[in-house]
Amino acid sequence: MTKLVESIAKSLVDHPEHVVVTEEHDRHGSVLQLKVAADDMGKVIGKQGRIAKALRTVVKAAATKENKKVVVEIVSEDE
Repeated sequence: MTKLVESIAKSLVDHPEHVVVTEEHDRHGSVLQLKVAADDMGKVIGKQGRIAKALRTVVKAAATKENKKVVVEIVSEDE
């Protein structure tokens, strides 16, 4: 899943070298944290969150195919 999120995010942003995806596991499933540069946050989130929602939908579909539960969090590189 991390490769999928990373490749989608890198195609969206102006600074693909700042894209980092980390995976953490908890009792509910996996949490993917997508870190991008602060000035690329708008490109990843999109107007009214449409791009972020589409990204989460694609990841959820891929995770469902593998019988997993995955949550995508988008955070700024500054945080």
